[in-house]
Amino acid sequence: MDRPHPVADPGPGAGRVTPDPVSAPTGASAPTGTGVPTGSDPSFAALFPGQGSQAVGMARALYDASPAARAALDAAEMALPGLLELMWRGPAETLQLTANQQPALVAAGAAAYAAYLEAGGPPARYVAGHSLGEFTALVATGALAIGDAVRLVRARGEAMQTAVPEGEGAMAAILKLGRHEVEAAVDAVRAEGLVVDVANLNAPQQTVISGSAAGVAAASERLKSAGGRAVPLKVSAPFHCRLMRPAADALRPHLAIVELRPFAARLVANVTAEVVEDPEAERGLLLEQVTAPVRWVETLERLHALGVRRFVEFGSGSVLTGLVGRTLVGGDALALAAADPDGVAAAVRATARPTPAPSTAPEGATDDAQEEATA
Repeated sequence: MDRPHPVADPGPGAGRVTPDPVSAPTGASAPTGTGVPTGSDPSFAALFPGQGSQAVGMARALYDASPAARAALDAAEMALPGLLELMWRGPAETLQLTANQQPALVAAGAAAYAAYLEAGGPPARYVAGHSLGEFTALVATGALAIGDAVRLVRARGEAMQTAVPEGEGAMAAILKLGRHEVEAAVDAVRAEGLVVDVANLNAPQQTVISGSAAGVAAASERLKSAGGRAVPLKVSAPFHCRLMRPAADALRPHLAIVELRPFAARLVANVTAEVVEDPEAERGLLLEQVTAPVRWVETLERLHALGVRRFVEFGSGSVLTGLVGRTLVGGDALALAAADPDGVAAAVRATARPTPAPSTAPEGATDDAQEEATA
């Protein structure tokens, strides 16, 4: 069983910074109370990645270059002492543990967005995050303080890690087949009494399945016979499936007491792929998200239908940037990643453009599921 890096938790309320260093950096507009920040760009959505995007050294350049990013990261460190050391020095095998990479990714994404606002970028009208990234999106909206967020996802990661004994669960990315073909195979395997669910709808021809090792193996064989490609994912637990119910139960008391403030941007939730405006409704969706599939294709399509044409991925990596290109191919959407000072500067320039360039997968992008799939 994976053991998280020993980071002390000083208890509820520690690490709280007022105003929050992410949602209200120097020069940022105040929330209007309507879910639409003053001066926000209705064609711009901020995206925040989930597990698998972590890397040793993440957000270090932002810490050195941006006072706003530094404030966000210092707040995360105050809440979970030792977090920055782990992010910047690793080792990688410790950082990748579920209970560690979740707070690390929240901290990195929040820091990148804070740096972007500090540099003069217009606030996002819409935000969305892939699985874990939805917590970072809440930090960006001002609904969740970063100190509370990293402690909450630490508890989430620990609960997910211990929900299923090591080796009993599995996940696999299914490529070259559409959603309905994958769902049909999953239904057939479940009818045989095995446990498997659709976990992530990442792109039109990239769907992740999750469940028992036997269930995922059986569904993978069916899908390979149908012409698909099944790539096992290197994960420590079967996320976003019914086997995660103990994790949802463990997370419930933590979610019940955390403070969620009114949103200063419009959040599109993973579970519904719809805009959520009520913080209390979002509390329930975060709990449901633990066992429900991530509807990322529908999330991007919803944002596009709402008028979003600029998608910026804030945090470590560029997985979501590639998924925008695969989902909205041939459209008029621009996608880029802001993981370091150069990326933040590019995001500020891109969000100032009147007309985005057409959406394409980023140069060098492939369908290699282990590199591009996110759990």
